[in-house]
Amino acid sequence: MLVMVCGVAVGLGWAQGSEPGQNPPSSPPQNPGQTNEKEIPDAPGESKKKQENGNPVQTVAGMTVGAATAGLRKARDWESGWIAGEYAGRNRTLVTLTREQREEIYLRQTLTTPEAYMKRMFGALIDQARGTPWQWGGGWGGYGKRFASREGQFVAANSLAAWGNAKLGYEVRYDQCKCQGLWPRTRHAFFRNLVTYDRSEEHLRPQWALYGGAFGAGMLSTAWKPGSHSVFAEGSQAALEQVGWGTLLNFFTEFSREINRKQGVK
Repeated sequence: MLVMVCGVAVGLGWAQGSEPGQNPPSSPPQNPGQTNEKEIPDAPGESKKKQENGNPVQTVAGMTVGAATAGLRKARDWESGWIAGEYAGRNRTLVTLTREQREEIYLRQTLTTPEAYMKRMFGALIDQARGTPWQWGGGWGGYGKRFASREGQFVAANSLAAWGNAKLGYEVRYDQCKCQGLWPRTRHAFFRNLVTYDRSEEHLRPQWALYGGAFGAGMLSTAWKPGSHSVFAEGSQAALEQVGWGTLLNFFTEFSREINRKQGVK
């Protein structure tokens, strides 16, 4: 928890009526005591409304089904954005980020969106299956320690990367390829995990801050991991993991439109 608080502090420190109705026509006066022998029929649709209103169980059931359907659709649309991070669409032009925009992106990528935690949960699940570190054991207790370790390392890496990118003026968003075809777009997703644009948004530069943050966070993780660990080895492993995880994330972001269409998301 202390590492997460420190990481957030570092990350935030890098950038200080309707129309009026008509009156019905008046009916002719009736003689006292005169009654109508025929009942005036209901207007079209009124009989159906009366039948529906007369069955409260059916009404409540219909409302429940409608609310559930709307809720599932909303959840589906929300979940479609859990994997893809902050990115610029292929039809948009990158514009240099302001300090406020960098702060907002940092918080969304690190703390305030579900995808930031779901990725760490998945990573901790892999560690749990591998049984590393073995000193943490199994069960929910071991999984909780592995998730906390992953989350602390992630916050530290994002904080260092955000600070470095702000100092260098580098772009932190992924930009979808303006090309067409599976292979060109896949190649773009991999390539953009290694390079990014400088403050001009025109010239590509190596992702120094991204991989420097991953390397530094990997070194820092040796402070709470049990057993003896090489600082350099842990930092190198974290940087290599960034190659794989970053490319996978860019791939999902690049093809997010197609993935959403398969789910039925507009």
